[in-house]
Amino acid sequence: MDLVDLIVEKRFLGQEFLTWLWWKSEERGGSIALENKGDITVVFEKHMVLESGEGESSEKIVCTGLQAELQEARTGLQMGKKLEQARILIGHNNYEYSLTLVGSLMEFKNVRLPKTETTESDKGDNPEEIEGMILERIYLIEELIKLVNELFHLFLVVRVADTWRDELQRVRDWVEKSAILV
Repeated sequence: MDLVDLIVEKRFLGQEFLTWLWWKSEERGGSIALENKGDITVVFEKHMVLESGEGESSEKIVCTGLQAELQEARTGLQMGKKLEQARILIGHNNYEYSLTLVGSLMEFKNVRLPKTETTESDKGDNPEEIEGMILERIYLIEELIKLVNELFHLFLVVRVADTWRDELQRVRDWVEKSAILV
């Protein structure tokens, strides 16, 4: 099996992760506990893409709107469509990151890093200031990657555990309940 076939075969895992993360983010009002980081904030913003089918029979639905108005996305999940990408806001240590996460490839798009003192005053011509700004941005990107990796690790631990069926049922109940309530 070549790499492309392997990616296609395993893409469901990233889609399941996004759906689980959406549920998890709403379970405690946007707060998710990470073992080494404490509580972080995860909020699904106003843009999601769901898909169903494969190849030429593939169908995509783009859902946009305020968080409370993501009825189309909730209904799509209820109909068996899979969450392929979502705009997510992650908050940790007074930093706020924003990104679009593509589930099938775990790809980061449209990343917005937190504003910091250094990035706010980046008008200097001093090479040391420029180097400091670049290093800070590298640090912030690394922190975002670590946060998403830890969220994915949390999902994988749950996904391979014997309790996955119970967790999956809670997610399904949430999909059914939220589609009715909104």
